[in-house]
Amino acid sequence: MPNANAIANVFKLIEENNVKFVFLRFTDIKGKEHGVSIPVSLVDEDMFEDGKMFDGSSVEGWKTINKADMLLMPMAETAVVDPFAQIPTLSIRCSVYEPTTMQSYDRDPRSIAIRAE
Repeated sequence: MPNANAIANVFKLIEENNVKFVFLRFTDIKGKEHGVSIPVSLVDEDMFEDGKMFDGSSVEGWKTINKADMLLMPMAETAVVDPFAQIPTLSIRCSVYEPTTMQSYDRDPRSIAIRAE
């Protein structure tokens, strides 16, 4: 269950900083940063529960094109305003999940670290 206080803080950051975009960030197994930008109008509380779909075949070594659907699960407590973005942008780190099983993806470094704890 996502942290309700952290989610409330996301919406506070959006309002206080006139945020226009949210950048959902994740890292591949080699440490390369990837992400998906979405307009702030698509951000709601359900996003933290249901995640956002993305094409996993675009990440080297992850998925083939015929099995490419992946799910980004935003971690609200990681939300920060990007001080370098020209357009006000909120950056949120994500864990990657398999949408068919809702299990963490075994090649996601964040998921690997959580399992190792």
